[in-house]
Amino acid sequence: MVDVKLLGLWYSPASHKVEWALKLKGVKYEFIEENLQNKSPLLLESNPIHKKIPILIHNGKPICESMIILEYIDEIFEGPFILPKDPYDRALARFWAKFLDDKVGAVVNTFFHKGEEQEKSKEEVYEMLKILDNELKGKKFFVGDKFGYADMAANFVGYWLGVFQEASGVVLVTSEKFSNFCAWRDEYINCSQVKEYLPPRNDLLAFVEARSQASASKA
Repeated sequence: MVDVKLLGLWYSPASHKVEWALKLKGVKYEFIEENLQNKSPLLLESNPIHKKIPILIHNGKPICESMIILEYIDEIFEGPFILPKDPYDRALARFWAKFLDDKVGAVVNTFFHKGEEQEKSKEEVYEMLKILDNELKGKKFFVGDKFGYADMAANFVGYWLGVFQEASGVVLVTSEKFSNFCAWRDEYINCSQVKEYLPPRNDLLAFVEARSQASASKA
């Protein structure tokens, strides 16, 4: 009997972070695709405060917020460690994970908003990219020599950002401006620990293009 359920969306980077962790640990789980326009009673009951995905349900108990879920999975299930065991490295991983998680909204706003709000978001994203470009110089992973917590948090900038750029025509990242980031990104999305856990790019691109067109028609 399956005692682990994941409520999520196939195109959500937050959902994929959790799936990543479960697969890394070898945990069998049931994935339940949600519809955010018609949220299920299970979603609303499991996350009554924020009413959003992903939600992990383990033995009937819900855990919310993707980065919190990752730490729960790391603590409760056997298998490769997601967070580093060294306290300093663990603190660094949490720092970069929070930094990356906090910037998702600005990136999304850059592609789906116009005018002043878009320009403000662009400035924030450029500052983020400058910081990452400096941090990632010559690095394979964010912390230490093993793939882990911060690298899972980086899936949005490592993969989804490029898809959003292609779908919208709004270009934020070029190798001329951010050479270290681009070198890291190319290595990141092609390494075996990442590639097998990402949604098919063509499917994701088609979805984001449709969403971009719908957003443009409402502007």
